[in-house]
Amino acid sequence: MKKIILRKGKEESLGRFHPWIFSGAIHHTECDVALEEGDIVEVLSFDGQFLAIGHWQIGSIAVRVLTFKHQPINQSFWAKRFSAALDVRKAIGVAGREDNDIYRLVHGEGDNLPGLVVDVYGSTAVMQAHSVGMHVCRNDLANALKEVMGDDLKAVYYKSETTLPFKAQLGQENGFLWGESNDDVARENGLQFHIDWLKGQKTGFFVDQRDNRSLVEQYARGRKVLNMFCYTGGFSVYAMRGGAELVHSVDSSAKAVELVDANMHLNFPNDHRHKAFAEDAFRYMVEMQEKYDLIILDPPAFAKHKDALRNALRGYTKLNAKAFEKIKPGGILFTFSCSQAVNKDNFRTAVFTAAAMARRKVRILHQLHQPADHPVNIYHPEGEYLKGLVLYVE
Repeated sequence: MKKIILRKGKEESLGRFHPWIFSGAIHHTECDVALEEGDIVEVLSFDGQFLAIGHWQIGSIAVRVLTFKHQPINQSFWAKRFSAALDVRKAIGVAGREDNDIYRLVHGEGDNLPGLVVDVYGSTAVMQAHSVGMHVCRNDLANALKEVMGDDLKAVYYKSETTLPFKAQLGQENGFLWGESNDDVARENGLQFHIDWLKGQKTGFFVDQRDNRSLVEQYARGRKVLNMFCYTGGFSVYAMRGGAELVHSVDSSAKAVELVDANMHLNFPNDHRHKAFAEDAFRYMVEMQEKYDLIILDPPAFAKHKDALRNALRGYTKLNAKAFEKIKPGGILFTFSCSQAVNKDNFRTAVFTAAAMARRKVRILHQLHQPADHPVNIYHPEGEYLKGLVLYVE
């Protein structure tokens, strides 16, 4: 196995089980042939002590650690990791239920599989690689999934065209690694949703908002609900079941609006409480005449990296200020950030600034985060990304 030798003293983070090794920590490599991105490498301290095994990649994160034990990385290894992940999903009550077959089976570092995401939709698993190493292992990974999930799995779809490094020039294409499925309907807490794993964002659905959608349902009764950046309309469908007086869904994408309408038809056919609009979010909020008393703001990530943080915080402030200005007294605002570069304090400050600009009295009712099937590895706090506030506005 190819070897990576660290500089003196750079093994300390691995002693704390952090799963990333940065390029600046590497002293030299020992290989008979040149290292290629995606190679499995053994990591040694400067004095030759074994530390870890991981995937080599080009960039500031040079190695993503797979294990801190000396063991082979093969289908059996992947199957054990998948089995442990499935046990967690059964323990938290999202897998093995008749009314719920949408859940995240693998959440990267949170499940000790850095660079890999697997979301389950009914009998289809959608696999997404975020590292070249996981891309190289994709067929072994698919076989391990089959082994662990058995008859519950009919297909494995690979969706990594946009998540792998462009410079790696892998020529990767989305498609089924095993089996096929034309059934795009899956269930979340008894509600049905079309999952667009072929062309949709992420793996086809935002699984990470499940618990927060349920909270919207609890607050929706008798309220006029506005769901901004609605995408598939998950929040809207839950608000309908919660007894909302009306629900309006807004997204700049006409395709997203079509999907919202299709999901509404699945669950509430011929129910005229819902309307969807393909419009720019900011423009809609500026021009809207309707007075809403429950507003959901779940925008796409405003900051993909720290260099964009300042502009992102301005964007969050501007968006929330408009919501505070428009929401009815006694209204409830659900507001989110999914930007990893924006921490909880950054986000809260942006929302605080927006409330002050609008001169409204605001109470924090809930502080929200990603659900239990998107676990954060205790040794990898960077895995925490979803932040949300539920606010009561006088």
